[in-house]
Amino acid sequence: MLAAAYEAGDLSQVYPIMRGASPLLVPLAGVLLLGEPLTLRGWLGVLAIIAGIALLSEASPRPGAMARSRKALLLALAVGLAIAAYIVVDKIALNHVTPAVLIEATNIGNALVLLPAVLRSGRVKPEVRRHKWTMLIGGALMPSGYLLFLFALSLAPVAGLAPMREIGTVFGAALGIAVLKEKGGARRLLSSCLITAGVIALGISG
Repeated sequence: MLAAAYEAGDLSQVYPIMRGASPLLVPLAGVLLLGEPLTLRGWLGVLAIIAGIALLSEASPRPGAMARSRKALLLALAVGLAIAAYIVVDKIALNHVTPAVLIEATNIGNALVLLPAVLRSGRVKPEVRRHKWTMLIGGALMPSGYLLFLFALSLAPVAGLAPMREIGTVFGAALGIAVLKEKGGARRLLSSCLITAGVIALGISG
């Protein structure tokens, strides 16, 4: 769904939505499933995130553009739902295993699910030749960053920590505008700032 979202919309549009959607869902799951409280400040943060996502939906009167924007929005929200689900599951799992064990179990699960499809594609060798260093750097950074998050998650409530992880929303939007030359810069930066403000409000609300 992540790859499909990037194909359907711009980085500066879909990245803030998918990263902002999970802070809407994780605190609710934390309250309903884990018994964690959410303050008034936290709920105000939720409203700010909703406003930012609404601005990023970018409805257009053109039929083709409307369908493309709707598809990008739905895919980004679906990714956000998946992020929220695995964060809650990880929080529960950390009651039984260490962060290192959990991240390794995740890596094994990814390999079991994805490796057959990768091998069937017949594109492993060409991709390694073309993008070896990018793959190595990305492969090291992604689990390392999430391992740090798991350590933090084992020490504090999920409703406060999960939103703080989404502060990179503004950076993602800025990179899409500056590096990829995507349009709608001012609107998207404003939207991502709203989402980030909501994330921070959720984080400091405890």
